[in-house]
Amino acid sequence: MPAAPHIVVILPRWVGDLVMTTPMLQALRDHYGTSARITGVMKPMFAELLEGTPWLDDAVFYDRRNRDPSRRFAAVARRLRADRADIALIVPNSLSSAALAFAGGARRRVGFARHWRQLLLTDPLVPLRERGRIVPVSTAEHAMDLAAHIGVPRRPLRLELATTAADEALADAMLARLFPRGEAADGPLVVFNDNGAFGPAKSWGAERFAALGRQLVERLPRARVLVHCGPGDRDDARAIVRAADHPAVQSMADEEQLPFGLAKAILRRADILVTSDSGPRHIAAAFRTPTVVLFGPMDPRLSRSEQPHLREIALDLPCAPCGRRTCPLGHHDCMRLVTVDDVSRSVLALLDAAGPATARVA
Repeated sequence: MPAAPHIVVILPRWVGDLVMTTPMLQALRDHYGTSARITGVMKPMFAELLEGTPWLDDAVFYDRRNRDPSRRFAAVARRLRADRADIALIVPNSLSSAALAFAGGARRRVGFARHWRQLLLTDPLVPLRERGRIVPVSTAEHAMDLAAHIGVPRRPLRLELATTAADEALADAMLARLFPRGEAADGPLVVFNDNGAFGPAKSWGAERFAALGRQLVERLPRARVLVHCGPGDRDDARAIVRAADHPAVQSMADEEQLPFGLAKAILRRADILVTSDSGPRHIAAAFRTPTVVLFGPMDPRLSRSEQPHLREIALDLPCAPCGRRTCPLGHHDCMRLVTVDDVSRSVLALLDAAGPATARVA
């Protein structure tokens, strides 16, 4: 290996999985210092998510479904081949990601031997199996295994992100509009997230979140409840606010723009987040925000990191976790049977244990 290697990291397509690679990115930078050049291959929108972090020297934007041909497979492979990497660490387990590293000419291609891609890898790692099945591990663990294979010392699986002054200013302005001085503007900030990008099986539902919001503002009179959303979740967020029908329950849905920077700043300063197992819960973990996660159909082992102040709610049902986007049995019991009272108790206990956001170490 050259003394100053060029390392390409092919990053995941999902927000949460991308955030879970941050311990590995930190480990690479800590190990090589400035002697290595580290290039991240990622969806264009993820540059903003990683803004303010020091681990990547370059970014190559790749999205095989993008309308811009320069972001698709053939063009990105040509660009990678023109700046040939010594090592490619391939975090996604997809065949296409291994094919991109191969077509991009990386001299050493490190990834897990899954989905018929072993011949595309120079260093195929064998997944751990138990009773013939692959043992579920989180993306954070999986990514660290790749780095360890090339000699990078393992480090704690502690997620990290950063906000900028512009991000914080956006959050200040939005919170001032939604919670003016007369409505407990200095009370604890409780953030809800019912993100449905993966599919409806993860959703707890507007009525339950609304009932939780009403219960929390009754028990915490100075609380502010903010419903987080992405561009595709605006109507769902509005539905929670309508059903709650309380001035202390507001949403981000009517913001003209919903950049990652705003989400990061809100999740960083939240006193607690109540969320499905989706990207925002990992952003919150990167800022040590206390979090209650409703797992429903998802296996908690797939999203583990070293997050303090975490409560996981996963019902012990014969059909769970199924990992499906929609409930194959039609009853959605894994989320439907999670009660508002159970979640409320977890929120109040975690708030009491973690203390206010202003007292936590950033």
